[in-house]
Amino acid sequence: MTDDFAKLFASMLESSQDMLRAFQASPDGVSGLDKLFPTMPANLMEMWFGRTFNRDGLDAKTRLLVTLAALTVLGAQAEPQLRLTVRHALAAGATKREIAEVIWQMSMFGGIPATQKALETAQAVFAETDKLEENTP
Repeated sequence: MTDDFAKLFASMLESSQDMLRAFQASPDGVSGLDKLFPTMPANLMEMWFGRTFNRDGLDAKTRLLVTLAALTVLGAQAEPQLRLTVRHALAAGATKREIAEVIWQMSMFGGIPATQKALETAQAVFAETDKLEENTP
């Protein structure tokens, strides 16, 4: 690792820790993150999750569905991240049915409790997004 890269990495790490401390000031821990960034704009999401990691590979929607699968298997410990990923997957064009099927597919890997928690979390996000759409002129 070069000195310049080490300095950049140290700076990024320090900034991340500052941000994490700011989010953990609430009693809910990092749950404030989804309120600060409810969804990324589609072009930004595509840049980060689509073209940046593998320009010729998965698009943002598929990448988010794969992420959702992994978070489902992790169970309740990943609930804030799962909520955010469901929200982003919807914004990237995934349907509610596709999201539910990805979660159900993970039942054999993560077990029924993890699947049930992920489905409940996804349904809560669906309800929130439906309510927001109803209130948007």
